[in-house]
Amino acid sequence: MNNATPAKPADPLSPRQLAFRNAMAHLPAAVCIITTDGAAGRCGITASAVCSVTDSPPTVLVCLNQRSAMHDVFTQNGHLCINVLSGEHQDLAMHFSGATKLPMEERFGLDAWRSGVASQPVLDGALVKLQGRIQDAKAVGSHSVLFIELDEIEVSEERDSLIYFNRLFHTVQPTRAA
Repeated sequence: MNNATPAKPADPLSPRQLAFRNAMAHLPAAVCIITTDGAAGRCGITASAVCSVTDSPPTVLVCLNQRSAMHDVFTQNGHLCINVLSGEHQDLAMHFSGATKLPMEERFGLDAWRSGVASQPVLDGALVKLQGRIQDAKAVGSHSVLFIELDEIEVSEERDSLIYFNRLFHTVQPTRAA
């Protein structure tokens, strides 16, 4: 669910691409708002294409559509924050996906944002906040796979999680061992 507004129209999808997209819609994933701020500007996108890579050093990957108008802002700034959303952030996820057409600066006025490591926008109410720097990038088809080495990791243990499954948002409650 990498819903950044495309800079140019996409080519029609083949049956295989449509089947792939349908299969990925059935792969539950955490909903994140990826943010950046720096010389290239401030922006954020809603994405579910985030995955752990290794803990030595702590590294995650983020996949960004190369056609996104914000792709170059992220790569030029070199730093970002992955804000893993809780259930209360569904509306914010819609705004940062571009679905509501709310201007970017107004999106950052909707909730409790603060400046984190390297001035990255951090959502105070997020379940997890992962701040880091882009260490490597690989072009794969229509997307760039960004490898992010983490500088700061914050977890809010008691929050629920917003996930994307079957093209809908769902909230998952934390459970505790008895």
